[in-house]
Amino acid sequence: MFSLKTLSHRMPSVAGLVLVGAVGISLSACSEEKAEVKQVIRPVKVVEIAKAGDTRKLDYSGSVKARTEMNLGFRVAGKITERLVDIGDRVTPGEVLARVDATDYQLAVKTADANLASAERGVETADLANRRAEQLFDKSVAPKSQVEQASLSHDQAISQRDAALSALDQAKNQVSYTELKAGQNGIVTAINADTGQVVGAGAAVVTVAVDGEKEVQIAVPENDIAEFKPGKTVKASFWADDKLVLDGKVREVSGSADQQSRTFAVRVSLPNDPRILLGMTATIEADISNGNSYVSVPLSALTEKDGKQMVWTVDRDTATVHGRDIKVADFTGDGVHVTEGLDTGDLVVSAGTQFMSENLKVKVPNQQSALADTDRTVR
Repeated sequence: MFSLKTLSHRMPSVAGLVLVGAVGISLSACSEEKAEVKQVIRPVKVVEIAKAGDTRKLDYSGSVKARTEMNLGFRVAGKITERLVDIGDRVTPGEVLARVDATDYQLAVKTADANLASAERGVETADLANRRAEQLFDKSVAPKSQVEQASLSHDQAISQRDAALSALDQAKNQVSYTELKAGQNGIVTAINADTGQVVGAGAAVVTVAVDGEKEVQIAVPENDIAEFKPGKTVKASFWADDKLVLDGKVREVSGSADQQSRTFAVRVSLPNDPRILLGMTATIEADISNGNSYVSVPLSALTEKDGKQMVWTVDRDTATVHGRDIKVADFTGDGVHVTEGLDTGDLVVSAGTQFMSENLKVKVPNQQSALADTDRTVR
C-alpha cells in the first residue's frame, strides 16, 4: 500500500503539465514564425542590360583660351617706371602698356649724335684734301700716289660717317624700346612684372590674348588619345550656359605626354560666338567607336566579394539572385562600363545589393518597370 506522500513524488503535478504544454506551444510558434520568415520574398529594383552600342562618348573638361596669347616684354633691360594697363583691359595696336627708365639710352643717343657730327667733319676735311691733291696733280706738282692716298682717306671718312649714322639710329631705337607697346587688338590676361621691378630684355611683363579664334584645351589620357585626330568634329558645351552647345574641331594634338599628369594636350577650335568668353569652363564630348563592346550598369549595382568586383543577377525563371563576377572598364558620370561578365537581356539588381545573398528569392518588377529604370543606350 502506497502512501499519499509517495504518490506525490511519482505523479507529475497539474502545474508541471501546463508548463510543459506552454513551452511546447511556444517552440512550435517560433518554428512556424521562422518558417514564415524564410518564405518572405524581397522586392528588388533591377535594370536590364541593353545591347552594346556601336559608339561611346568621351567627356573631358577644359577652359576657353585664345588661340594666340602673346607674352610681351621689353627689348631692352631696365627698371620699370610705369605700368599703364591692368588685367582685363582691352588694348589696340601701338598702345603703350609699360615703360622702363630711358635715361641711359637717351644719353647713348647724344653720344651717337656727337660721333656722327665728328664723322661728318672728317668727311668734309677728307673731301678738301682729296680735291687739293687732284689740283696739284693736274699741275704736275703732286705725284699720283698722293692723289690715291687722299681718295682712300676720303672713302674711309665716308664709311666712318655711315657707321656713326647707324649707331645713332640704333641708339634711337633703344630709346623707343623703353616703351612696351601692343602689337594687336586683344585683352590683358596677366601682369608678370610691376613698377619698380628691374627686368631683363625679353622677360615677360604683360600677357595679351589676341582677339579672334577661341579654343578649348583639354587633357586626354593615353588610352584615348588615338581617338583624337586633327580635324575631328566634337561637341562643346559650357557650364555657364547649358543651352550653348557648339560644334568644334580638333586643331592640335600634343606630340608627347605631360611629364607629371601623363596626359596629352588637345586644342579644339570653336566657332566665333560672342557668348564665349575667355576662361569659361567647357566640356568637350567626342563620339568614338565602341570596339570593346562595353555595356553599362548603374554604380549602385556594383559590389565586391573576395576582392573581386561583381553584380547580382536575377534568374527570370526561378526569381532568385546569383552573384556574377564582372570586369570593369571605367567609371563615368552615367555609371560603370563593363567589358566581361554580362550579356544582353540580363537583369541586374540596381539597389539594395547589401541585402542580397545567393539563391535569395526576390520579387522582380514587371518588364515595363524594369525597362523604365534602364538606360538602354550604352554610351
